[in-house]
Amino acid sequence: MRSESSRATSPEATGLLLEGGCHCGRVRFRVRTSERRALDCNCSMCGMKGFLHLIVTKDAFELLSGSEAITTYTWGTHVAKHTFCRFCGVHPFYTPRSHPDGVDVNVRCLDGDAASRFVVEPFDGKEWEANVDRIR
Repeated sequence: MRSESSRATSPEATGLLLEGGCHCGRVRFRVRTSERRALDCNCSMCGMKGFLHLIVTKDAFELLSGSEAITTYTWGTHVAKHTFCRFCGVHPFYTPRSHPDGVDVNVRCLDGDAASRFVVEPFDGKEWEANVDRIR
C-alpha cells in the first residue's frame, strides 16, 4: 500500500489495471494503480516531453514488449533513467530520480481514455530541491 511518505503506489493496492505504450507500438507495458492523481512537472525535461507522471513501485509495472526498442538518456546525477523508444521517440515510462526503485509512467501513453481517469496536479520541478519531498 502507498504510505503517507510516498506517492508510489504498490501492486497490493486495489485499483486499475491499465496498459499503454509508445506511438509505434513496439514498447508496451501494463501498470496496476489505485492512484488517481498525475503530476504535471514544469522542469526543463518534463515540460519539453509533456510527461504526466504516475509513479508506481516496480512490482506494479510490467514491460510486455519492446525491451530491445528502449534506449536511455541520463544527465546530472544519472539517477533518473529517461527511457524512450528508439524508433518513435516517445517516452512511455522512466526511472525517476525521486523514486529510483520505482517506475514513472507517462499517463498520456496509457491506452484509450485512461488518462481521463486522472486528476492532473501541477508540480514545480523547476524548484526541484525545494519541492521533491512533496512526492517522496
